[in-house]
Amino acid sequence: MEKLLSHVLFYGILMPISLLPMRLLYLLSDVICFILKHIVKYRKNVILSNLRNSFPEKDEKEIRRIADKYYVHLSDLVVESIKMLTISRKNLLKRYKCTNPSILYPYFSTGRSVLLVSAHYNNWEYMVASLELQLKHHGIGVGKRMSNKTFEELVFKRRTRYGTEVCYADNSRKVLEDYDKSGKACAYMLLSDQSPNNTKKCYWTDFLHQKTAVIYGPEYIAKKYDYPVFFYKVSKTKRGYYSFEIVKLTDEPRQTPYGWICEQALMQLKSMLDAHPQYWLWSHRRWKHKYEESMGL
Repeated sequence: MEKLLSHVLFYGILMPISLLPMRLLYLLSDVICFILKHIVKYRKNVILSNLRNSFPEKDEKEIRRIADKYYVHLSDLVVESIKMLTISRKNLLKRYKCTNPSILYPYFSTGRSVLLVSAHYNNWEYMVASLELQLKHHGIGVGKRMSNKTFEELVFKRRTRYGTEVCYADNSRKVLEDYDKSGKACAYMLLSDQSPNNTKKCYWTDFLHQKTAVIYGPEYIAKKYDYPVFFYKVSKTKRGYYSFEIVKLTDEPRQTPYGWICEQALMQLKSMLDAHPQYWLWSHRRWKHKYEESMGL
């Protein structure tokens, strides 16, 4: 039954909606925004709590203004993610552009793989879909599996249709090992800003005035394989249009102290939040893990 319902949802509802022009999809986004904000009040307490704790210097009026903008952004993400299912190659590259792909050319020419670290900021689905088209490196997105396996398989085919490869936590090690042995130059996209599953294997630090558990995976991978680490900063140029800049963090990850790469990535995220806080995933329970003194910082 789950498989049937997944196919009905995907092919009977989402795919037809994705064929609509963007101007109609953004009208749908406005409706979704109203429903999420005023009727469902989607994770209102989580959003406001996250914002208040992260920006204690802002008054309540400003906090609620950011929250209002976040609902607009979240609704746009919903329709843009649906559009990703059928968006053409030309339209995708028109709406999502890398401003400095040449920064990675020297690494590609020497056959060296790289890590592209970032956060759930602005639109990350377009990044996954277009990664192979943006760079000379073979693009690989590393993500988390969906709870619905049938739906995951359907979305997987659409995400990867332009050449980007997607792997998950349970098979990422094999993918990394195989490509490292083959010598193929790959660019691994990792979003490391969500709350980690295992607090014993994470990195703890102070971020946005709070003790924060950070996924250590990107730093671990960088040091294990000696891959240069970059952070890509995404900007929204106008509604539905994005650009991203690749910023080098380090060429020599093994020479950096424990936690340095995590800290540098957080600094880049902080700079984006300072400029436009409404584009981060504030409805995520980012600080659900509480720090204990025994964990140490």
